[in-house]
Amino acid sequence: MADTKVKAASKKPTASKATNGSAAKAAKGKSNGVTTVAQPDPVMPGTDKPTAAASGSATTVPASTATFPKETYLQWYEQMQLMRKFEDKAGQLYGQQKIKGFCHLYIGQEACVAGQVSALEKGDKYITAYRDHAHPLALGTSPNAVMAELFAKATGCSKGKGGSMHMFDKEVGFMGGHGIVGGQVPMGAGIAFAEKYNKTGKLCICSMGDGAVRQGALHEAFNMAMLWKLPVIFVIENNGYAMGTSVARTSNVTDLYKIGLSYDMPSEPVNGMRVEDVHEAVARAAERARAGEGPTLLEFKTYRYKGHSMSDPAKYRTKEELEDYRHRDAIEGVRHTILTNNFATEADLEAIDERIKAAVQESVEFAENSPYPTPDELYKDVYVQADYPYIHD
Repeated sequence: MADTKVKAASKKPTASKATNGSAAKAAKGKSNGVTTVAQPDPVMPGTDKPTAAASGSATTVPASTATFPKETYLQWYEQMQLMRKFEDKAGQLYGQQKIKGFCHLYIGQEACVAGQVSALEKGDKYITAYRDHAHPLALGTSPNAVMAELFAKATGCSKGKGGSMHMFDKEVGFMGGHGIVGGQVPMGAGIAFAEKYNKTGKLCICSMGDGAVRQGALHEAFNMAMLWKLPVIFVIENNGYAMGTSVARTSNVTDLYKIGLSYDMPSEPVNGMRVEDVHEAVARAAERARAGEGPTLLEFKTYRYKGHSMSDPAKYRTKEELEDYRHRDAIEGVRHTILTNNFATEADLEAIDERIKAAVQESVEFAENSPYPTPDELYKDVYVQADYPYIHD
C-alpha cells in the first residue's frame, strides 16, 4: 500500500484557506446541560452541503468529481475501512476485557493517515503519539500483528511489550506510537536529521494531537528543524478536544497551524475529513522537504467519534455535535465518489467490506491463540548489546 504514489492537479493554498478555521468559532451550543465552545470546523471551502449517502442518511460528502485515479479511491476506501472495522472490533474486545490497559481509538480520523500514505514514498518514516493503531495498518503491517500487540502477545508487532500505545514496525517505516505527550515531536525532527545526514532523500512525517502543541519540546524542535532545514512534515491532528477540554479553553491561538509561522515555517490548515485534501497538502510538503527547503506544519482539522480513550464517556460534547461530524464522514465521502464515478458497484464495495471483516476476525483468532512473552523477554530489546550483563537477584 505504501508504495503507491499518485499525483493530482496542483492545488495551491489560497488566502481564504488560511482563515477558514475561524468561521465557526463564535458559536456556543447547549444540549443536555453540556456547553461546547469554539470547536474547529473541518468543513472547508469546496465541501458540498449534506446530500444522501449510500446508507440513506444525510451526509456531507465532497464533490463527486474525481481528482485522483480509480485505483487510488479504491485503495483509500479499503485502507480506511480496515482502520474503522479494526478499531470497532478493538473497542468491543476492550469492553470484554480481552484488551487491557489504555486504548485510544482512531475512529473518525482515518483520512489523516490514508492521505499521508498515498502521498509519500516507500522508505519515508512515520512517527506519532499513542493513538497509533491506524498508522501501521495503513502502511501494510499485518492486522494479526497489530491485534496480537493489543492482546500483549509475543506475536505482536512490538512482541507484546508495547500494547496499544507503543506500536512499532520498522519494516514499513513506522517508528512508533509514543506515550509521552509531545515526546515524539523532537524524535521526529531527529529522524529527519538522520535522513538528511545520510542523504537518503527520504523524510519523516511526525503526527501529534492538538494537546501536544503546549509542550516546550515542540518549540525547540520547530526551531532546530527550520534552522537546519530538516526534511520533516509536522502534523497536528486537531480533533478539537486534546483529552477532554476544547482547544478554545486551553489556547488563545485556536488556528494551531499559525504556531509554525513564528518560525517562518510554511504552515496551513487542511480539511482532515477529506482524504484528497490531506494527500495534496502532504504531497506539497514532501516536495519542499525533498528539495531541501525544510519542514512544513499542517493542521488537520478532524474529529474523533469516540472519547479520548475507552475510559472516556465524552460528556464534554453534545450528541448533536457528534452527529454533525458523523455526517461529514471521510469514508462515506470516498464511497460517494467511487459510486458516482462508476469506479465500483455497491456489490464490489460490499465484497471489500466482507474481506476486511474476515481479516479482522482472523486477527482476533490469531491474537487469542498466540502465546504471551516468556519471562526472559524482560531482558531483550533493551540494549543493542545482546549479552548485556544484567544483575539478577
